[in-house]
Amino acid sequence: MAFRNRIVAVKKLPGELALAQSRTFLKELEALTQVDRPCVVLDCASAGQMSKAGICLLLTCLEEVMKRNGDVRLAGLTREAKEALIANGVSHLFRMFDSNNEAVQSFCLRPFSCATEEKVQDAAASVAA
Repeated sequence: MAFRNRIVAVKKLPGELALAQSRTFLKELEALTQVDRPCVVLDCASAGQMSKAGICLLLTCLEEVMKRNGDVRLAGLTREAKEALIANGVSHLFRMFDSNNEAVQSFCLRPFSCATEEKVQDAAASVAA
């Protein structure tokens, strides 16, 4: 199976999430997602605490990227921001990483096989026989 190299866009989340900044951010994000299966890392380090407006912005970003069969990863979230995502019931929608580099690398890893070790051993034994 061949894997294509994927371009991963890293976008810094604005520190202040007023309506004007959110609109500008979404327009900039739209320009980055005009590809097939966009891979986006949102750098949340400057966001600090995550307000409802911030969570709404994250969900809107995820929705726009998923419309193009892509995915969004979050990087650099503070403990408070993670707790806010959990409290609002949306933490399970995102993969979260400590650094941008880890989040970018997560797009490059091959998916883990669903086969259990026993199934792999059984398959190897049947081929050897």
